[in-house]
Amino acid sequence: MAGVHVPLVAMHHAYVVTERIEGIQNMPNVRDHDASVYLRLQGDALSVGGYESNPIFWEEVSEKFAFGLFDLDWDVFMQHIEGAVNRVPVLEKTGIKSTVCGPESFTADHKPLMGEAPEVRGFFLGCGFNSAGMMLGGGCGRELAHWIIHGRPEKDMYGYDIRRFHHSLTDNNRWIRERSHESYAKNYSVVFPHDEPLAGRNVRKDPLHEELLRQGCVFQERHGWERPGWFSPGGAAPVLDYDYYGAYGRERHRDYTYNRLLGDEYTFDFPPHHDIIKNECLTCRNALALFDMSYFGKFYLVGPEATKAADWLFSADVSKAPGSTVYTCMLNRQGGVESDLTVSRISPGSPGSPLAPAFEGDGYYLAIGGAVAQHNWSHITTVLQDMKFQCKLLDCSEELGMMSIQGPLSRAVLQEVLDTDLSNEAFPFSTHKITTAAGCQVRAMRLSFVGEMGWELHVPRADCVKVYRAVMQAGARHGIANAGYRAIDSLSIEKGYRHWHADLRPDDTPLEAGLAFTCKLKSSIPFLGREAVEAQKAKGIFRRLVCFTTEEKVPMFGLEAIWRDGKVVGHIRRADFGFAIDKTIAYGYIRDPAGGPVSQWPIGAGQALN
Repeated sequence: MAGVHVPLVAMHHAYVVTERIEGIQNMPNVRDHDASVYLRLQGDALSVGGYESNPIFWEEVSEKFAFGLFDLDWDVFMQHIEGAVNRVPVLEKTGIKSTVCGPESFTADHKPLMGEAPEVRGFFLGCGFNSAGMMLGGGCGRELAHWIIHGRPEKDMYGYDIRRFHHSLTDNNRWIRERSHESYAKNYSVVFPHDEPLAGRNVRKDPLHEELLRQGCVFQERHGWERPGWFSPGGAAPVLDYDYYGAYGRERHRDYTYNRLLGDEYTFDFPPHHDIIKNECLTCRNALALFDMSYFGKFYLVGPEATKAADWLFSADVSKAPGSTVYTCMLNRQGGVESDLTVSRISPGSPGSPLAPAFEGDGYYLAIGGAVAQHNWSHITTVLQDMKFQCKLLDCSEELGMMSIQGPLSRAVLQEVLDTDLSNEAFPFSTHKITTAAGCQVRAMRLSFVGEMGWELHVPRADCVKVYRAVMQAGARHGIANAGYRAIDSLSIEKGYRHWHADLRPDDTPLEAGLAFTCKLKSSIPFLGREAVEAQKAKGIFRRLVCFTTEEKVPMFGLEAIWRDGKVVGHIRRADFGFAIDKTIAYGYIRDPAGGPVSQWPIGAGQALN
C-alpha cells in the first residue's frame, strides 16, 4: 500500500497443550536447545513447541484470512513431541488436549523490524517479532513510541532497525526465504563467536571475489556482500548454493571445505587457524598486506549546497581544499554517534566517470563500512530532507572496488604501481589523488585502519582485477600477503581504532569514545549534535571507553563484566587478540558507581579492574 518492502515471511508455527499431568505444578519453563523444543507450564499441563528444521511456509495468503488457524501437520511437528518425551518421559503416556497452529512472521536474522522505513518518511515498522512478541513487546513498544515522537529511540536499537538490511535485500524474496528458514531452524542453536550463515549466500560479490576465492579466501557475509574473512592455505573454499528446502541445490558445487572450516570455528577457544590469522597480522605489521574492502559503501555528496550540508552532517571540518581526506563522525541531536567514516573533498570530473562525476557546486566522496551502508544512506538522506539542502547523494558502491595496501613496505611496492610520487612531502597522510595504476585510473588515499603506513585504492569495477594483479606482482618480492577482516579486527584493536556499532553506537558520544578530535568545537561552524556535545563537555563526562589487556592467553568476545572493588562498573563492548603484543585486548565503557565524572576517577595500570 505504501511502497515499503518488509523483509519477513510467514510460516506455520505451532504448539500443543497436553492433558493434566499430576505433580507438574512447580515445574519451571524449560528450553532444550539440543532438541530445539520448549516446555512451558500451562496450569496443570504443559504446552510444547519448538523450531523444526523443515518449517512450512504460508504460500497462499488470502486477503480474507484474519485470526484463523491451520490444521497441524503431525509429520512436521512430531520431532518436537519426540524431543519433549526425551526430556519429560511422562509425556509419552499423556494425551494432547489441544493444538494451536497459526501464521507467524519470521525475519532473516530472527530479530524484529522496527523504525522508520527507508522508502517513506513517517512510516514506522513494529513487526516481525519471530514468536517473541510477548517477551519483547513491552520494551520495543516503549522504544518505538519514543522513536516516533523524538525521531530516535532512547536505547541503541540498531539490531532491530529496518535499516540494518540493504535495500537490495529487502525486496529479494529468495534471499528472505532462505535466510529466514535458516534463522528459524537455528533459533535454539548455540551461537558461536565467528559463525556465518550458509543460506542466502553469494548474493552480492565484489569484483575480486573469484580471484580471491582461488587463493583460499574464506568469506564472511555482511549486508549481503561476501567479504574476505581470512585466507586458508588449503586452497579454495567456495560457499555452497544452499536453498531453503534444506538441500544444496547445484550439484557442481559439492565442495564442503567451507562447511568444514566453519565447523572448526564452533568453539569458544581460539580456533584451529588462529596462527593463520596471526601470520596475516604480522605480515602487515612487518612487511605489507592487501585487504579487499570493496564491499564498503561509497557515496558522492554533490551540489550547490554540498559544503553547507557537509558542515552540518559531519562533526569534523571536511570543507578543506580538494585533495583532503578527513576521518569524521556523524551525530544525532543527542550527540550520539550515528556513523564514523572518511570524507574526501573532490573536484568535478567528467560525465559518467565513477571516480569523479560531473557536478555543479561542491563535491565530497564518502567511504563507509559496508555492513552499515544502508544505515548511513538513510541517516544522510533524512538530514538532507529535513534541512532542505540543495544537493544530492549518489551511491556508487557497486561501481567501485576498494583495495587497502597496508604495512611499512607499502610505499616501496606501490611506488612501482602508481604513477605518482608517494613521498611524505608529495603525498601526506590524510590526502588523496586521482592517478593511474597498471594503466587504469584510480583514486589513491593515504589512510590506515590498522595503524601502519598505507594507501587505499578506489578502482572502477572493471579494472579491479588488473590493478590487484599488478600490486600483488610488485609486492611478491617484498612478501606481500592477502589478509581479511579477521586480521583487520585484530590489527585495529591493537591501535585503538574504533568500530561503529561495537565501540561506537548511537547512544555513545565522541567525548565518551575518545573521539573529541573529530569535533570542530574550536570553530564556530554549527553541526548536528554540537549543542549536546558542548553541554556534555561543560557538565562532565560520566562514562568513558577504556582499554584492557590480560596476561592470560584466553579469548574474549564482548559483554564480559568489568569489576572494580567488588562492583560492576561496565562491560566489554569489543575484544580480540593482539598478535603484535601477544595479548587479548578489550574495550569497554565504565562508570563511577558513585555517579561522579570519570575524569575524577582515574584508571591506571595495576589498578583493581578485572
